[in-house]
Parts: sequence; structure tokens; C-alpha cells
Amino acid sequence: MAPRSLRILWLAFLVFLTACASQSSSQGDAELEAKSRAALTQLFDTTPKASELRQEARAILVFPDILKAGFLVGGQGGKGVMFSRDGKVLGYYRATALSFGMQAGAQSFSEALFLMTDDAIRYVNTTGEWSIGVGPSVVVMDAGAAKSMTTTTMKSDIYAFIYGQQGLMAGIGLQGQQIRKLDQ
Repeated sequence: MAPRSLRILWLAFLVFLTACASQSSSQGDAELEAKSRAALTQLFDTTPKASELRQEARAILVFPDILKAGFLVGGQGGKGVMFSRDGKVLGYYRATALSFGMQAGAQSFSEALFLMTDDAIRYVNTTGEWSIGVGPSVVVMDAGAAKSMTTTTMKSDIYAFIYGQQGLMAGIGLQGQQIRKLDQ
């Protein structure tokens, strides 16, 4: 690929990241909290196992609007709220990720991370910036895994649900995602 084409791709990618950052940073705490609660309700309404998992979780970190876009180089980002089991707000967070490879498109989705142990909560809050794949073990729950899960088979520190996808983009996952607590 010519150096000029590569620079154009990088510029487009940086513009996208700037747009994601400015869009999500303009959200107030009350608006973000309301969107996060609505996204969590949507998950509980569509995935009964998530409601069961809620009873065992120590906290749930919800990102109601993660935006993902890319063409060869991609990026995603969004803000979220961590709730205690009883719904109290424990903090505000930002999730970001970069990806490279054969990809094209844009989409938005919601993500909920069920933190099952106090150690998982402590790790997310004290590392400054947590990269998924480093630290606590994370299991991405799909429909099949959710159906076969029971309280005796739950062994991981964190369970992740990705849901409410809108738009067209090939491939979705948590690889390379970083989560950082916001000072608010």
C-alpha cells in the first residue's frame, strides 16, 4: 500500500476516534446512567441467564453505546457505568479498542461485564487501564454458553455479554479492548 494511502487511512481513523471521544464525553452522568440502566434492562429482558447471573455478580459494568468503525484499520469506544448488585453507581468508565486487518463497516452495540469476585472489581479499579486478556479471566457469553451455564459451572472472574448490535461490520470481540476508570 502506498505511503499516501496509509496516511489517509490513519487520518480517517483519527477523525473517527476524535468523534467517538467528543460524542461520549458530552454525556452527563445522569444521561449515561439512564442509558446504562436501559441497556441492562434490555439484556435482562432478552437473556434470562443474564438475570440469573446478576444474583451472583458482585458488580456489573455496562457500556450502553459502543461505536465501532473501520476500513482496514478500526477503532471502537464508549463510556459506561459500574453498578453494584443492588443498582448503586460504583463508577464511570471508558472502553476503547483498536483493530487491524480485513474489515469494513460501522456498528454500535451494548456490552455488559458481570464482575463475579471482589478481586475482579479491585483489579478493574486499581490498574488504571485494564486490557482485556490481561488480569482476570473473561468469558464471552453467547446464546449457547448462556443456556448451559449454572451456578456450579460459573468459574470465571468476569462474564461478558455483547448485544443490541446495529449496523454492518464483520467480526466483533473483546480482543485488545482497554477499560479505564474515569475521574468524575
